[in-house]
Amino acid sequence: MDKQKLLEEVELFVLDMDGTFYLGDRILDGSLAFLDRVKATGRRFLFFTNNSSKSPQAYVQKLAALGCPIGLSDIMTSGDVTIQYLKSHYPDAKVYLVGTPVLEESFGQKGIRLVEEAPDVVVIGFDTTLTYHKLERACTFLRGGAVFLATHLDINCPTEDGFIPDCGSICALISRSVDRQPKYLGKPFSETVDMILKTTGAKRERTAFVGDRLYTDVATGVRGGAKGLLVLSGETKLEDVAGSEVQPDGIFASLGEMAGYL
Repeated sequence: MDKQKLLEEVELFVLDMDGTFYLGDRILDGSLAFLDRVKATGRRFLFFTNNSSKSPQAYVQKLAALGCPIGLSDIMTSGDVTIQYLKSHYPDAKVYLVGTPVLEESFGQKGIRLVEEAPDVVVIGFDTTLTYHKLERACTFLRGGAVFLATHLDINCPTEDGFIPDCGSICALISRSVDRQPKYLGKPFSETVDMILKTTGAKRERTAFVGDRLYTDVATGVRGGAKGLLVLSGETKLEDVAGSEVQPDGIFASLGEMAGYL
């Protein structure tokens, strides 16, 4: 694998955040240098996180506080993809959302009709305010025939103290109870790739999805006709790659190493 040649073919870098660009409240070494090199070489970047517990505005504020100012157009989340999917496929639906107050606000601002009773659709997000009442309501509505959607399939979310249960884990509990599986959005699914390409105007073959997870970040690029680049700064370890169904186009220790090839 010629790492420099591989990166020369990339015009848009779609960057994961947790475990790739930062960990908790600490920007990983070399991440800022990577962004500087992307800009200096006339390329573009877009942050995309499957973490639907926060809004794009919250991430902009967080990065600014960490010394990395970006605009709202520089970031997208699985929550955004879910909102777009609902507007396209269920434009008049009543939606029961298992999500944080911030995600509820984002849905409401984009015209999604949120309800507490008799929904047409149940959407599960990464809900750090999860209660048993929310679980019970979601399961009852799903047994009643509501459409079952989830913002993303990540099982765990990396933090400075280790891993905590993410949206996929919440869905596993619900699925076990109702004997149904959700339609997942976010990475690595085609709805995410299509939305990013439409929004940015980037060419599929010149787009690279960069992240620390094989089954989401890397799979998005590999299965979506783009490139999937793995960084070893988060969840995935080098020994995990050999046994993985998804094989990255390139492997880097971190964004810092990638910067050296730009």
